[in-house]
Amino acid sequence: MVIMNQEIKKLYARIETLEKEKKNMASENSLKYNIFSQSKDGILIFDHLDKIVDANPSFAESLKMDKHALIGRNLSDIVPKNKHFKLERQRELLKRKESVRGILPIYNGRTIIEFDFITSILSESGLYMCVLRDVTSKRLLERKVKKNEELYTDLFIEALDGIIFWGGNGEIIDANEAACRIFECTHDELLKKKIKDFVYEKSERYRNIVKEMFVKGSIRDELVFLMPNGQIKSLEFTVKLNSVEGYHMTIFRNVSERHRMEKSLRESEQKFRMIFEGALEGILLWNDQFQIVDINQSGQRVLQMTKEELIGVSMQSILNDCDITDDELKEQIKNIHSAGQSDGNLSITLRSGRKKFFEFSNKLNVFSNISMTTFKDITEKLEMEEQLRKSDTLNVIGELAAGIAHEIRNPMTALKGFIQLLEDSVKEDHTMYFNVITTELSRIDSIINEFLILAKPQAVKFVEKDISQIMKETVDLLSAQAVLHNVQFRTFYEKNLPNVFCEPNQMKKVFINIIKNAIEVMPKGGYITVSIRKGLDNKILISIRDEGTGIPAHKIKKLGEPFYTTKERGTGLGLMVTYKIIEEHKGTIEVKSKLGEGTVFHIYLPYIMKAGMK
Repeated sequence: MVIMNQEIKKLYARIETLEKEKKNMASENSLKYNIFSQSKDGILIFDHLDKIVDANPSFAESLKMDKHALIGRNLSDIVPKNKHFKLERQRELLKRKESVRGILPIYNGRTIIEFDFITSILSESGLYMCVLRDVTSKRLLERKVKKNEELYTDLFIEALDGIIFWGGNGEIIDANEAACRIFECTHDELLKKKIKDFVYEKSERYRNIVKEMFVKGSIRDELVFLMPNGQIKSLEFTVKLNSVEGYHMTIFRNVSERHRMEKSLRESEQKFRMIFEGALEGILLWNDQFQIVDINQSGQRVLQMTKEELIGVSMQSILNDCDITDDELKEQIKNIHSAGQSDGNLSITLRSGRKKFFEFSNKLNVFSNISMTTFKDITEKLEMEEQLRKSDTLNVIGELAAGIAHEIRNPMTALKGFIQLLEDSVKEDHTMYFNVITTELSRIDSIINEFLILAKPQAVKFVEKDISQIMKETVDLLSAQAVLHNVQFRTFYEKNLPNVFCEPNQMKKVFINIIKNAIEVMPKGGYITVSIRKGLDNKILISIRDEGTGIPAHKIKKLGEPFYTTKERGTGLGLMVTYKIIEEHKGTIEVKSKLGEGTVFHIYLPYIMKAGMK
């Protein structure tokens, strides 16, 4: 850099002046005393043991010490220990040479002062005379020159950013290699140009930048520049007027690549956002603290929650609300950290109260410490699979029922007739036996009827009915049986409920099956609570709750399956028929149970919407 070279030359000139002055230092042994006492240079007289014999006022003044405090001391007392080798070297050289020259640091008790010295032998007395000149400032100057050279190399020549110095008319005075690379010019070509020659468009914005620069004395901005080879570059620059010796300095940085990367990043982000928001599956993004940072539209719709409600919420808190055990949760977290991914199924009870099943997949650290979870609702899929499985079973049962029901019913009719004849003809009293036989035959007949219901579609007629009235009739019908088992009913019927389309006898059969099961699971008595009210999604909610021992969770899933029962003498056909009837009425059954507390059957039936209803 031209400006720094000029300053360095001045520093070197000062050093050369000092070097010339040193040549005029101490004269030979014939110096007279008035020269000794009046010399501006320090003078020391010492013997062959380095003991100071005399010192002139100038030397004492330079050390800011009393002359008499120096006389009698050894040179090693005022020279730092790590420089004592200089004294030993001086003694060795004086044995072979008449004089010795060098740099000697001297410590005055507070600071170290550097002296340029010449030591020679005083032939008449056998003593030595050392003429010393304080060169501390000179040494500092030399260090400054060296430092400036290094600074020049580091900041200008080797800088990664382009640096240009220019004059008042805009002419380029000097430029580093980085600036030449940026402007696609050689150094000589650049010195023939002005910075404004490279500006692509001298628009109103350019003129405002120039105006502001001269008003404020500095500016930082960005412009588009046209290079001699036709390249167009976006350059970020910082201008400082009157930076060095009246010259202005501009530092350039090529930000074209950064702009291209930013544009590419924006395009990638837009593509990601389109895919993210347009995905049919729910997508959750979460950080390394397991906190949700984003969720797409599908995810919000499926979970029935807004983005604002979910952002910042812990993924673990959501999983804790699901039907997932602590061990399963720990296993998922372990798999995510070890394998970088995990997947599985879980169920969540939504705000609407409906239980949904989801299939999910986790991917760790997809980008920038952000992980991703994708999930989809598989509730309908599972329900269809379950319906298909049950349908297959029902088909088998239907074929079985159709084949054997008729064959069983014919002998059953004969048995009933002969039992009645036998009861009338037998003289002895066997009433109890005949009652048992008749009861069991009736039970067999009931089972056959249930078989036939499953075997073929029934010719049913749906009518508009008050479901509360059907329930009241059922409760009245079973009240006697309930009293025998010390069971009481609690009923709650919401007023002005809309009617439902149903087959009344079939609905009564559903209620009888569930309530009879409730009575049987309470051998010590208790309460059966029956409530009917308007539910969500245009449905009537019928709840029948008992105070029995409860049903384990793994058994609840099997309720309604053919021949599955929790009773010792049950066939499982009662609940199977119940589920089938409710399904034919476009309704659903939901069972909840707690061991030791009891079970509740929730039956959802669609009601009739009439004009004016909300």
